[in-house]
Amino acid sequence: MKIDADHQVQDKILDSINEGVFTIDHDWRITAFNRAAERITGVPREKALGRPCKEIFRAPICEKNCVLKRTMQTGRPVTNAMTHIVDNGDKRVAIRISTALLRDEAGGIVGGVETFQDLTQLEQLRKQLERRYSYEDIIGRSPSMRSLFRILPQVGQSNSTVLIEGESGTGKELFARAIHNLSLRKKGPFVAINCAALPDSLLESELFGYKAGAFTGANRDKPGRFAMARGGTLFLDEIGDISPALQVRLLRVLQERTIEPLGSLEPLKVNVRIIVATHRDLDRLVAKGDFRQDLLYRIRIVRLKLPRLRDRRVDIPLLVNHLVAKFNGLQNKAISGVSEEVLARLMEYDYPGNVRELENIIEHAFVLCPGGYIEFRHMPPEFRSKESPLADAANAALTLKALEKKSIAAALRRHAGNRKRTARELGINLSTLFRKIRALNIETPPMDGRHRP
Repeated sequence: MKIDADHQVQDKILDSINEGVFTIDHDWRITAFNRAAERITGVPREKALGRPCKEIFRAPICEKNCVLKRTMQTGRPVTNAMTHIVDNGDKRVAIRISTALLRDEAGGIVGGVETFQDLTQLEQLRKQLERRYSYEDIIGRSPSMRSLFRILPQVGQSNSTVLIEGESGTGKELFARAIHNLSLRKKGPFVAINCAALPDSLLESELFGYKAGAFTGANRDKPGRFAMARGGTLFLDEIGDISPALQVRLLRVLQERTIEPLGSLEPLKVNVRIIVATHRDLDRLVAKGDFRQDLLYRIRIVRLKLPRLRDRRVDIPLLVNHLVAKFNGLQNKAISGVSEEVLARLMEYDYPGNVRELENIIEHAFVLCPGGYIEFRHMPPEFRSKESPLADAANAALTLKALEKKSIAAALRRHAGNRKRTARELGINLSTLFRKIRALNIETPPMDGRHRP
């Protein structure tokens, strides 16, 4: 009787908790299942009790990376691991998990306990925020990125040729795809080709195609990328690397909107929008005589200049969160995020490879991090070496608060104390800037930049 009474008291306590809770024995069978667990999973308690937990708690990590199993094996609890389950109605539910060992009065291990929180509303808010600061996989809330986001719909709706400039790894193809998907041609194909990846002769046949018999080995007609992109968008990446001869052919296509496949005597009309991209300074190439000025005028109807990652550091936390969520899905893991120490280092790094390099760093950390938060030891060796650009940051052992203080103070100096311009650069409200100046005890510049233009 006392045992039943104890169980009733235990059930009442568990039912008063807003988070889902279940316990398991050594055979992985559920021994307790509270009301919140019923609500989140959609499984009644009487159907859950006595069944293996992976049958009820349907989550990707159950098969390969069970956090409760890890706790049972190592004795160490797991806190705030991120994953998702599939509820009884086959709906995907984002959750946060914590685990611990379950002990009896004598301290012996009798099983494990797992608590989990429904993050559906938080996930919806996160997606809304990400949509606000993104187009597809382009993430950013810095002033430079928001100014690009503002004009993308108008650029997409036009049919003009677009030149996208930016260093390698800044996301030029992502912007090209976003323009295509915002255009009236979005139902047509998006065809991309890297002009620097092929020798001139191959690039010409790839772009314009050829007729059977045009050269030895040409046994049948082959459509070129211009023909494949008919009704859609053709993206020519690294346009600054094409030869002068090919520049002449491309200029003629842009002027006449026709192509001539190799071996053909009949020009073909092309209905395609052209977006080009380069990491090179085309004006300098024109001055050197390596790029035709008339072609530059043709491709630079609309010009988008993509910022380097080090010029928009305020976007790094957003990008990190996005990449953590992306690799959690791809690698079926439950990484919670990065530690404060790691984020401080990431905020200080110069990223010669831009967003692509940041993605590689996070992917490397995912390989070594079993769960929880990514720590400094999980980062690439070159990222942790004394020769790393992060050495000064490592020695300073910056906290996030110190890093934030440093960033705001530097922005204030750049704008001679002009609060409005500083807030705009940092991507925060003016009232938020004033609050942070007071809270972080930031010394403002002696000059008064409030009346600067």
